[in-house]
Amino acid sequence: MAETTTPTPQLKAAAYTAGGTERDRLDLPVDLFDGTINMPVMHQAVKAFLGNQRLGLAYTKTRGLVTGGNQKPWKQKGTGRARQGSRRAPHFVGGGTVFGPTGRKYNQTVPRQIRLLARKSALNARATENALIVIDNFNYDEPSTRQMVSLLAALDVTNKKVLILTDGLKPNVFLSARNLQRTHVMPYADVSTYHILWSDVVLIESNALGFELASVEEKPGAARPKSVTKSRGAEKAERKTAKAATKSSNAHKTARKAAKAAGKSAKPKTKTAKKPAAKKSGKKKGK
Repeated sequence: MAETTTPTPQLKAAAYTAGGTERDRLDLPVDLFDGTINMPVMHQAVKAFLGNQRLGLAYTKTRGLVTGGNQKPWKQKGTGRARQGSRRAPHFVGGGTVFGPTGRKYNQTVPRQIRLLARKSALNARATENALIVIDNFNYDEPSTRQMVSLLAALDVTNKKVLILTDGLKPNVFLSARNLQRTHVMPYADVSTYHILWSDVVLIESNALGFELASVEEKPGAARPKSVTKSRGAEKAERKTAKAATKSSNAHKTARKAAKAAGKSAKPKTKTAKKPAAKKSGKKKGK
């Protein structure tokens, strides 16, 4: 029996601009986001997708495909050994393989209605988890990874697997996120159940869902500062420089302390050397 959840009230999703400015929450379309989550159908779709990625190239040779073995290894009688007809029999070293893999197709076909229901269930699952965000418009004039990183930082999804669904093909958006390991960009029409369930957060362009949002002025503090969006290599370099600076400051402090200690130890010696001479001169004068 199919496991379907009871229909929920109209789902809503957070909305942002391409620069990271927050907008009012939107009501998702009821025909697509009705709260239905069918687990068996999603499992079937994901299993078929992963099976279609396999090539099935494992192949072994039987005794009829192994080279050699045309001559009888020894005569039939008189040797005292068991009779043999070929050195390429399965029990010989270098012989053929019995019941080995000879290539297989793992392709699975899923009906169109089941695929659509599985994708709908995956989108509803992300919407109920508040992991679906609507972006008004990805209008990138040129590829900019920095702009994409600032958007992900403003949404606080930098350390999560993000799926960005655009309204049709947008090469600039794809090139902007191509260098990001946990971010995947594809058209909304090409998304599958596997891609939706793979991601932790789904960013959908508003036009793909049928929304036409008015333009909003970008807030200057919408994106996080550059210090937050620094890469790991930059953070490591900063730590190394900080450690080197602390070491050098500690070395200067120890050198100053040593110099002060040497000066203090040298001053009493000169005073002790002068005092006895003054005492002797005073005694001689008194006499």
